Amino acid sequence: MHMSRMIRAHVTTLGASLVAAALALLLTLPLASGCGRSETGEPPPDGTAGAAASRADARDGTVQVTAALQQKWGITTAEPQQTAVAASVSLPGVLRLNERQTAQVSSLLEGQVVSLGAELGAAVRTGQVLATIHAPALAQAKTLFLQAAARAELTAREWERARILVQQEAIDQKEAGRRKGDFEQARTEAAVAESSLHSFGLDQAAIDALLRRARQPGEGVLHDELADPYLQLTAPVTGRVIARDVIAGQHVLPDRALFIVSDLSTLWAELDAREPDLPFLAAGQRVRLRTSVYADRTWDGRILHVGDVVDEKSRTVKVRVEVPNTGLLLKPNMFVQGEVAGAVGTREVLTVPADALQTINGEPVVFVRIAPDRFAVRPVEPGERAGDRRVIVKGLDGTERVVVAGAFTLKAELLKSSLAGE
Repeated sequence: MHMSRMIRAHVTTLGASLVAAALALLLTLPLASGCGRSETGEPPPDGTAGAAASRADARDGTVQVTAALQQKWGITTAEPQQTAVAASVSLPGVLRLNERQTAQVSSLLEGQVVSLGAELGAAVRTGQVLATIHAPALAQAKTLFLQAAARAELTAREWERARILVQQEAIDQKEAGRRKGDFEQARTEAAVAESSLHSFGLDQAAIDALLRRARQPGEGVLHDELADPYLQLTAPVTGRVIARDVIAGQHVLPDRALFIVSDLSTLWAELDAREPDLPFLAAGQRVRLRTSVYADRTWDGRILHVGDVVDEKSRTVKVRVEVPNTGLLLKPNMFVQGEVAGAVGTREVLTVPADALQTINGEPVVFVRIAPDRFAVRPVEPGERAGDRRVIVKGLDGTERVVVAGAFTLKAELLKSSLAGE
């Protein structure tokens, strides 16, 4: 019995010793495999020893990189440079329609829309029918014109005959004078009636065609066919229908705009110039326009007019610029930024290579060396391009060592750190 207890105690002690030995062995394994060193105790020659080679902290916007890894990634730094660029006047503004190539189309008479000839956004040419309107007043105006024209022709023949009869003493001067007065009155009434047709949109060719049809004998043309009530609204300019406020069957009045047609191949930019900028602006100067929608593109325009009045509230003057709209990428009411380059000579500005500029969370930044193995994000405000460099308006004082090559790799490391933290 005593011997049995001794055996059980010995087995228990032996088992505990084996467990302790196994645990000690397991604890030594991670240290041997995760230390990042070779059998000789030295770090790997390529500098890629995990956290010991690079470490990014998204909270304070820093990236730590060993010298060996900097060389492998091709990271180089340089101080920002002072670069001479043409000084420019910056003018914010908005795009507008070219009023010289824009027309509003309305019905000159009350009536009902019978048919439409163009949809919204359609390309149209000058003279193309946009809508046909049944307007009873047009038929009445045509009738009055035909009657006045017929009376003018009749009194013209009477007056010509009177001149001959007076010479033959067949009639007296009083009768000849009466016939002359009738002719002049009829001619005036015909001119007034013709002017009414012009005001309703009929051109001279249409009026002459109406008269020719009325004078043709034996054609059997009815009066109702001559004085039809259909008014055709045509496009005054070649361009696009940018607005349409009418449908078929609608009753329309003369005070309502039904279509707006504009040639969008050129637009106007209305820019705001400050009072100190006025001495450097004049008609004919070249203006370079940019818009945030197409950040990498520019459009060249010319100043048409510099305003004559300073706005009392904004203390600015309107500057009108005509700009070609190649490809119709620019749209009316877009915000634009205009620059009149070289207007005030040259100026020294701080610049960095374009590749040094990165974007993080939608904000422009550069990486600045703050220690031999440490780099920090620095928010900046970039300006215009100066060749293959970018002007830095704010954020740098020129004494920093900015990463000019390999900045994208540092950005990737920082973003990986941010994702890991999340």
